Amino acid sequence: MKESFRLAVVSAGTSDPSSTRLLADRIADRVVTLAAQDGHPVTVSVVELRELAADVSQALVSQLITPRLRAAITTLADADAVVVSTPVYKAGPSGLFKSFVDVLDNDLLIAKPVLLAATAGTARHALVADDQLRPLFAYLRAMTVPTSLFAAPEDWADPALNQRIDRAGRELVLLMESGFARAVRDESWDSYQHELGTAAGRYPDDDDDDEPAIQLNTDLMRLAAGGSTRPDQG
Repeated sequence: MKESFRLAVVSAGTSDPSSTRLLADRIADRVVTLAAQDGHPVTVSVVELRELAADVSQALVSQLITPRLRAAITTLADADAVVVSTPVYKAGPSGLFKSFVDVLDNDLLIAKPVLLAATAGTARHALVADDQLRPLFAYLRAMTVPTSLFAAPEDWADPALNQRIDRAGRELVLLMESGFARAVRDESWDSYQHELGTAAGRYPDDDDDDEPAIQLNTDLMRLAAGGSTRPDQG
């Protein structure tokens, strides 16, 4: 059997049932089918943010990561690819979704394939995934697939939505199969500028429970040691 993959699905829908979760599930099902056609089994793990709203809020104000929130973050770290799906409120992604992203380690998703999806009550919000989600995940240095997905009420019965899901799902599967994220971690991890207090110096999906390594070769650390901001002086 060929290599198996792990897919993390993040849904920020607040209702039950949720159109945001429905879109995420349709995407995940298609990714599993497409990968199976290539001989790759895929295990899907879902992070339902409405169940973590209190944990996310607590992390924002106190920096305390609860066990439930830690488990969700670990799901992302361990995944070979991620599907994110958020409702659109007032022309932007939901506050819950953005707050969850705000508590993530900046190094967590480096080079990881991510498929962007959004739902809304009107087609006027169709550009939110590309206009706001794509720059957000570019900041996190994730590898977003070219095709983003959006569904308004009139889209659910439109065959074009399934065509877009198929195209985006195939792009995500190809990125997983390419091993790009693993190659970046193996060959280029140290070339990234890691921030103090993030997963600097080790892979974000390491099994090592030790604290992240502190990067000593930074301007801040050199100044703290009484030296120059230039590594070749003092």
